[in-house]
Parts: sequence; structure tokens; C-alpha cells
Amino acid sequence: MSTRLISPTAGADLGRPGTMARYTYTYKTVDEIHLLMDVYLPRVSSSKSQQHATQASPHGEPPIVIYFHGGGLTVGNKDSWFPHWLHGRLTAAGCAFASVEYRLLPPSTGHDILVDVKDAFHFVSHELNVKLLQSQGDDSSEPAQARPRVDIGRIAVCGTSSGGLCAYLAAMHASPRPTALLSMYGMGGHMLTPHYLMPKSEVFFRGRELLDPARFNEYLYPHCRNLLVTINSPLAYHPATSPTPGYPANPRMQLARLYFQLGTYLDYYTGHHEPSLSAIVREAFSAASDPGRAVEVDVLSTLIPTDSLPLFPQAFLSGSKAGSWPATFLVHGTADTAVHADESRSLDLLLQRAGVEVTLRLVEGKEHSFDYADDAEDTFGGKGGLYDEAADFLCRHLGISL
Repeated sequence: MSTRLISPTAGADLGRPGTMARYTYTYKTVDEIHLLMDVYLPRVSSSKSQQHATQASPHGEPPIVIYFHGGGLTVGNKDSWFPHWLHGRLTAAGCAFASVEYRLLPPSTGHDILVDVKDAFHFVSHELNVKLLQSQGDDSSEPAQARPRVDIGRIAVCGTSSGGLCAYLAAMHASPRPTALLSMYGMGGHMLTPHYLMPKSEVFFRGRELLDPARFNEYLYPHCRNLLVTINSPLAYHPATSPTPGYPANPRMQLARLYFQLGTYLDYYTGHHEPSLSAIVREAFSAASDPGRAVEVDVLSTLIPTDSLPLFPQAFLSGSKAGSWPATFLVHGTADTAVHADESRSLDLLLQRAGVEVTLRLVEGKEHSFDYADDAEDTFGGKGGLYDEAADFLCRHLGISL
């Protein structure tokens, strides 16, 4: 286990990944809506990575990394905030890569998302290889090594922002359990904090204005119960000719920020609005000797309804099954105003106490989503840099070489 503060340094441009085989599958259907998964097979396979793969599986099938997108759990799809830097490195190393959609808040809750995460893993481990074979045509005369497959015994998981929380849910509940986990500024390390629970009266996110709740009435409880189940909610911005160029045109892009502003995010995450879970936990702050501190983990069992405890990583890591959590690599910018770096710091400590292999990399002065900046590859993509280290962590635990 290790923690290191990283100062951004210049690096070489690795470039975007080239053309490769991509397969899109429906991994489940909810209310006649298809939840999709894009699967990318490796674009190259070096002799070294092939050697490692062959040692781990009889036909040299590649391992696979399952990726969950960010968006506060309220917006996005399998193409949103796609991590090209990670995808390119993994597929070049001989690893398959899957990008997964899941139900969004609201009207869905974290309970629904947990089911989607589990179902995505079940699809990969029980159905994906059959689907891949069908996609190519079932030619039994074709050599087994030439048929598209993945090694279902080597699955890792990663996510950015709220996708990091999805990755944590997989670490807690998915079957099979992932071998390794990469979280980029993930939510969920500690959700009982003022950032989640306290109403905001001053600017708190990237210097942007406070939102007018009246503009989002249909997304507020109880009106949000009338919304249709939403899975695919792409990013959209006002055009340059608009009075507000570049401003989000999809209202879902601002929902998580609004719920943080109102101090009610946990209500939408757990589905506990009546009574408001956020209000209940907020009262614990008022009674605390130091209201500015996060509520301690041991109050989870008394404040969080039993049915929602499985949605909180810190509850899992305080229990008897904590040691089953996979090896974990955490990355977080120290200046993150959307998901505070203390979430990853807190998770790092909990994992250390549970005896789990964990690495925390704090990136000095960086905001949320820093890896999507135009110069991010130049800054973090040099040989042996942060990107290589994160990708190598996954590769190492999957038995291949970057």
C-alpha cells in the first residue's frame, strides 16, 4: 500500500487508440429499454502479453476490464467521458475493454444501479463469449485460438467519478468479484459528509453559480417519481450562437450538482425521501461536538436504513467481508470541488485497515475530470507517468504486461 502526492509533469503523446473490433450488446432489458455494453477486443497482442495470457488460460483469451462512466449517477451513457487514455493502453497490451450503461437517478436509485452492476458482471462471465462467437458466426472448424473470446477468470473494474462508486459496488457485490479496481476521483469513499448533506448558500462547485431549483422541478421529489426510467442521457451543450454558449443543454448534467447544493443527494441515491435520509443524518451533525467533521463510520448502522447499507462502501469495509475487496488503485485531484479528495483518502485508510492492497495517488492542484483536459496526455502520459502506472496496475493483476 502506498500514497504519493503527484505534481504534473510533461510527457509524450501516446495518441488515441486506432480502429479495432467493437461489439455492442444488450446485457439486460428494463421496462423494454435496452441497457447496452460496448466490448472492445484488443487491437494488438504483443508476444509478451500473449505469453502471459496463454499461461493464464488454455487458448490465450484476453482478460477484460469493465468500465462505468461518470455523471453523478444522473447523466451519461457508454460513450460519455470515455477514458481514451486507459482504453488505448489496455487494448494495446492485449486486454479487452467493456463500457457499460446503467440506470440513472432519478427515478431509479442506487438499488437499481447496484442490480445493473451485478447484471453486467453476470453477462460478461456467463453470456459474453457466446455472444462474441455468434457475432463472428459459429464455425466449429475455425481454430479455437481464432475465435473471439475473453478470459472470464480475469476481470477487473474501473470507473470515473460516480463510475468509481459503481466500481466499488462491483467490488462489494458482483459475481465474480473483480481481480483489481481502478477509481478515478470516485464517489463513495465517504458519503456522510457536509458536502453531501448540508444545503449550500455559497458557490461550491468550480466557481459556478448556484442553481435555481424551480428550473428543475420535474427532477425534484415527489415529481421525479413520474419520470420514465432513463439509461441513455448523452451530454449536450448550447451552441456558439446561443446566449449561453457551452452551457449544458441537458438538464440532467446539472442534477447531481443541484442535489449536492440542496443537501439531498443521499435521498435520491437511496430512495429514502420520507423521511428524508439526508435530514436524519444532518441532525447528527447538529448534535456533534464538531459539526464540520464527517459522521463517523460506526453511525452507519444506526442512521442508514438496513436495506441501504449495501450501497455504502464504508459500511462494507467495516464488516467481516472487508478482506474480500480487490486490490485497488485510487487517483484523485487535490483541488476537486465535485468529489472531494478526502473521499479517496478515507477509502484508502479503510482499505489499509482491512489489509487490502491499495495505492493512492493524489494529483496536486487538479480539479475533477482533470484527465479529460486537452493537454492531459502530454501532462500524465509520459513513459512511467500516472497513466502508465494506473494501466500497469490493472495489467499486472490481470497477468499481462503493459
